[in-house]
Amino acid sequence: MNPPVDPSYRALLGVPTLARVLLSMQIARVAQSMVGVALVLFTLDRFDSPAFAGLVTFASIFPGLLISPVAGALLDRHGRIRLVLLDYVVALAAMIVIGALALLGLLPGPVLLLVAVVSSLTSILSHVGLRSLFPILVPEPLWERVNAVDSNGYVVATIMGPPIAALLVALLGGATALLVIGLAFGVAAFVLVGVPDPPAPTASSGRIFLDAWNGLVYTWRNRTLRGLGFAITTANLAHGMTTIVLPLIILERFGLSEIVVGLVFAVSGISGVMSAFVFGRMDTRGREWHLLVWPMVALVPTVGILLVAAGQAPLPLGLGLLFLEMFLVGLLIGPMDIALFTVRQRRTDPAWMGRAFAVSMAFNYVGMPIGAALAGLLADGSIEAAIIVLGIGGSVLAAVAAAFLVPRGDPALVSD
Repeated sequence: MNPPVDPSYRALLGVPTLARVLLSMQIARVAQSMVGVALVLFTLDRFDSPAFAGLVTFASIFPGLLISPVAGALLDRHGRIRLVLLDYVVALAAMIVIGALALLGLLPGPVLLLVAVVSSLTSILSHVGLRSLFPILVPEPLWERVNAVDSNGYVVATIMGPPIAALLVALLGGATALLVIGLAFGVAAFVLVGVPDPPAPTASSGRIFLDAWNGLVYTWRNRTLRGLGFAITTANLAHGMTTIVLPLIILERFGLSEIVVGLVFAVSGISGVMSAFVFGRMDTRGREWHLLVWPMVALVPTVGILLVAAGQAPLPLGLGLLFLEMFLVGLLIGPMDIALFTVRQRRTDPAWMGRAFAVSMAFNYVGMPIGAALAGLLADGSIEAAIIVLGIGGSVLAAVAAAFLVPRGDPALVSD
């Protein structure tokens, strides 16, 4: 009989190699959050088109989501650490290529789109590789704790990345900023070199595309993963919309600098850290449904604040409303993330975690690039239309999907 595990954040420090994995993850996530802001600001400045900025954001994310079943099969068969490293190296190369070509005046729009597509093809490997690594590496009594650290990895990146990216763009220009971000990916890769993959069970047919198809089938038949997919991807329509609309409001309607864009995004990270650590201390078993649904319901009026801020409110009030909206978003995402991560871990067979997590995370995230692309098109005519259709509409659909499609029942009863 194994001795009981101390269910505290301190106990995570005793898990072998976890500290290096978390350090590398955090550096890479800061770089990833910098890319999201720097690429939009760079594209808006260089091509002066919200629609093209949305298209570049779409190209940097969506193609990787399409190949997620294959990525999951690779993770289950070949281990996670080496494939996470591959993504960091590709991201390094992509940032250097974009930055260098831009400085040389050799970056037409189609080339930028091509590099964005290539870089997206490996991005799923690090996101899924780390998320499926934690339940293998960490004992189950510490899952809520490591999931809180995982969630806060994103929110800390949201605090640090956007302001740093915006400052770099303002001071050095978008091209040089992207070069600096590429170096950050290189540091993340260096920290991870030499970390061994933990042994993990797998159910493989020995054929990569058959394994990928089986991962799709497994995920679709799992009622929890299927319900989460519909709920989270519709919520991410609002997230994708925000990445385009928020800079447009601040830069064009308020006439403020790129630095303010980074600061507004950072506010959601600050509140998200507090929220995730509080809910990470909670035993979520039997509470996951409530921790998903009620924050999604609250997101509907929260996104509505963005609509008011985008209107004819005077600058001090409008800017204050943007800060308030992002602060509330961070508070609400904390419990949602903890519940999402833990219920997915509990209701997925360990032998299928690579494939199921890859398909599930891609399904969950596909709304983000679609929301960004559609927001760019709608915002060319009306910023308010983008907020209403994608922000408020997406949040309503997400709350309904979470309430009716995510099972409340026992994990043993969640498969068709």
